[in-house]
Amino acid sequence: MYTIILIGIGGFIGAILRYTIGGWVQDNFVSFPFGTLAVNILGSFFLGLVMYLSEYQGIFNEETRVFLTIGILGAFTTLSTFSYESFRLLDNSNIMLLVINIVATVVLSIFAVYLGKTVALSLTSGLWRGIG
Repeated sequence: MYTIILIGIGGFIGAILRYTIGGWVQDNFVSFPFGTLAVNILGSFFLGLVMYLSEYQGIFNEETRVFLTIGILGAFTTLSTFSYESFRLLDNSNIMLLVINIVATVVLSIFAVYLGKTVALSLTSGLWRGIG
């Protein structure tokens, strides 16, 4: 239960950081999502930093690592986890799995957005009225 509370508190902090930092960066741009890009790059950097300091230097204990990575950075950006896991595949010379992970994540995630849009339009067009 303690770990779940740590993750929840970290998630609260990460979500607020995402909103404020992403919004602050995005306020200066209109046509490109620089706020999201900045958050994803920052999150990926900090996840790599924390994980490698934890794994190779033993600087963070398990609770601190979970709080920072799953809690704060997990709510800040999930791209950081994707980036870290992809880099680990590269680090371990699993090039085929790295390519599969990158292509599958990008293509299937974009497809999932399309699918979500399709379901949303179906729900709002009356096809699903009367259900629920």
